[in-house]
Amino acid sequence: MRLLRKVCKQMLKGSLAVLGGMLWTFTGFAQTAKLDSNYVNPHYEMRLKEFSAQPIPKNAVVFLGNSITARGKWAELLPGMPVVNRGIGGDITHGVLARLDDILAAKPKKIFLLIGINDLSRRFPEEVIMQKYEQLVQRVKQKSPKTKLYVQSVLPLLDDMLQPAYLKNLNPAVTSLNTKLQAFAKKHKLTYINLHPVFADASGQLKKEYSLDGIHVTDAAYPVWVQYLKDKKYL
Repeated sequence: MRLLRKVCKQMLKGSLAVLGGMLWTFTGFAQTAKLDSNYVNPHYEMRLKEFSAQPIPKNAVVFLGNSITARGKWAELLPGMPVVNRGIGGDITHGVLARLDDILAAKPKKIFLLIGINDLSRRFPEEVIMQKYEQLVQRVKQKSPKTKLYVQSVLPLLDDMLQPAYLKNLNPAVTSLNTKLQAFAKKHKLTYINLHPVFADASGQLKKEYSLDGIHVTDAAYPVWVQYLKDKKYL
């Protein structure tokens, strides 16, 4: 009888260990699955084709980022300046890094980088985002050391206008990431451009008069943006 009880206990322990291992594996898989770093899609590929047909001129000023950058009519706002738009809607830090070499091959004079909101919407940990920023900076230093890189703060959101649920309540994460970006820029002796005073209201939300849909800014916001860059002597 005692022997039977001992065998049963051992069998139970073994079953629990297997079950625990299965749960750990499943949890680990779920956590990994949440980190969707894929950036290649038809729109991304289409934009790359457009870029290849639009060579970057000498001493160019490049605006680099996601759809917030892509929607800007930078060349019209800065006439007489060799301005290039390298924004791709939906892009993340991984996607920017993957296409950075083509930009650096032209040895641009300046790069205004704004990227990170889509990373946050995918719930990337800050450490992952900052690792990509580190790689971006190192790539610039290696491939085009004379290029001046400007790190722009991630813009706030306006929760009341946002439709996708996954974008709501991200402003605390935006603020936290911007704090990291500011320290990061200081560490690497880069210029950090704090756009918060331009686009945030008193509660830290994107100003309603500049909000198109809670995340993207209106056409009227871009001239204000450019004027801010001029006032700060970044342009």
